[in-house]
Amino acid sequence: MTQSGAVPSHRRTWLKRWAIEVSGWLLVIIGLVALVLPGPGLLLVASGLVLLAMRYTWAARLLRPVKSRAFALAVTGVQTWQRIVLSVLGGLLIIAVGVVWGVAPRAPGWWPIAERWWLLGGWGTGVTLIASGAVVLALVIYSYRRFRTPAA
Repeated sequence: MTQSGAVPSHRRTWLKRWAIEVSGWLLVIIGLVALVLPGPGLLLVASGLVLLAMRYTWAARLLRPVKSRAFALAVTGVQTWQRIVLSVLGGLLIIAVGVVWGVAPRAPGWWPIAERWWLLGGWGTGVTLIASGAVVLALVIYSYRRFRTPAA
């Protein structure tokens, strides 16, 4: 630090580079875990790659086809009201499942194994499902505002 209390430029650059790299790898790792657990795994992996692409060309290269495919799907996903309504209902359904998962009702009579294996994870899993549903709703709103073309 200088006498004025400001952080020198080279240290600030190093901190920014370090924060981007650590955040990017952390998002990729959490995203990979969320691919097998309830949660927005693909979005987290893609977000991590976005950050890593600021530093690495290999990450930018991996991200290019993902980004073009995601935008293509976003465009087609908001072209009809049926798709928009189904997407919103899907997001709300995921949120509802998350709430039910968090509340963890007793196992039904048809459940064939021990009750402790019914809805594993409690609120930890429920919150990730709720967050996933919120991400779905946010992406539908984003896609609608950015890509929806009025009917001719």
